[in-house]
Amino acid sequence: MSTAQAEILYQNDQLVVLNKPSGLSVLRDRSGASCLWDQLPDLLNGKPYQVHRIDKGTSGTLLVARDAQTQKALTQAFHSRQVRKYYLAWVTGSVERAGLIDLPLRRGRKSRYRVAGQRADIVDNGRSWQLAGSCDPAGLASSTRMRPLRHSEARSLLLLQPLTGRTHQLRVHLSWIGHPILGDQLYGRQADPLQQSTRLQLHCHRLVVPGFGSYAAPLPPDWFTTLEPNERPIA
Repeated sequence: MSTAQAEILYQNDQLVVLNKPSGLSVLRDRSGASCLWDQLPDLLNGKPYQVHRIDKGTSGTLLVARDAQTQKALTQAFHSRQVRKYYLAWVTGSVERAGLIDLPLRRGRKSRYRVAGQRADIVDNGRSWQLAGSCDPAGLASSTRMRPLRHSEARSLLLLQPLTGRTHQLRVHLSWIGHPILGDQLYGRQADPLQQSTRLQLHCHRLVVPGFGSYAAPLPPDWFTTLEPNERPIA
């Protein structure tokens, strides 16, 4: 079976910007399948230097440094939260207003992550989702800005900006407020027919890196090919 290939969107002497396809791991995982890092030496004609990662099922913008000095500068920018990250996601249900998901996260069982509190204690005050009850001491602050772009009764297209960079942050946040990402077999409702998709419908659309530039990956080809008749943009 052929392995999906990453596409070079932009490159210079310091870095390469890739459009990673869904289903391709950045690094080798326990499945033993080929990963992006296996492709990079031939694709770049040189040694790659890792800066950040996105999930195997997530497609979109990925930065790779060409040298150790650039790797250090980019890594520091990500760790200090200077990089502005924008994702697009199709989720279940109708989302008609913007808001802030401000829910701390902690590691759960079997490499899963969860909100560091009880689901029943999540409060929607009209502007944000927060925990009204006690927070697990192991919880780490996690915040995501969310704005709907299109919606129907069955699903919504969201623009997401993670203000923190926790593992699986967007997937957990959306699942715990009742709008899991389509195709998310780890955090979604697998028995829900509205949840079904051939891929995780999450795309890293744009990264804005101070001192380097703004880089965007085009939307997946099938992103708008299955619109429902009653789906409408947000005014």
